Amino acid sequence: MTEIKLNYHKTHFLTSAPDIRHLPEDSGVEIAFAGRSNAGKSTALNALTNQKNLARTSKTPGRTQLINLFEVEPSCKLVDLPGYGYAAVPEQMKLQWQRSLGEYLQKRECLRGVVILMDIRHPLKDLDQQMIEWAVSAELPVLLLLTKADKLSQSARSKTVKMVREAILPFQGDVQVEAYSALNRIGIDKLATKLDSWFAEIFTQTQEG
Repeated sequence: MTEIKLNYHKTHFLTSAPDIRHLPEDSGVEIAFAGRSNAGKSTALNALTNQKNLARTSKTPGRTQLINLFEVEPSCKLVDLPGYGYAAVPEQMKLQWQRSLGEYLQKRECLRGVVILMDIRHPLKDLDQQMIEWAVSAELPVLLLLTKADKLSQSARSKTVKMVREAILPFQGDVQVEAYSALNRIGIDKLATKLDSWFAEIFTQTQEG
């Protein structure tokens, strides 16, 4: 596999779509960011790309109602999926998000990896475990980011990371667990390295082609 190092600071917004039928062509490599509505997905994306307003952040969890695509390089895209779990919105809207989320994960051929974000203080809720189970059964590699790591002391942080690593062993998939803090920039290099390894496929294909 070719080793690459992408410049995530160049990432720009591409498009928003209510479902996969409105997404661009299913080609290249896409990496999805998924998580509960209050897990800090948008903040994590903004920290990775070093852009304050790339992904919309809101004081009200659950504002990401659409599938949002961001382009790092041609054929390399990051995808911000609708938050699952808590969101103060009508039930009908919640069901619509869940449908578009599930459809994207099951039918998007260019999806190569899933970053699942969980608040380090409340990891592995039922919906998080369902997401991990789904990704593993689809043979997709997973990076579990335990966000808001700055809220815990270093020893509590290490303890939680160890606990989550042990708890996911029964899933028997390609699942990596790391602490992450947009505020203190903990884990950003590890996230970038993992994304680089997933995106490398596209550059290998280009060279072989």
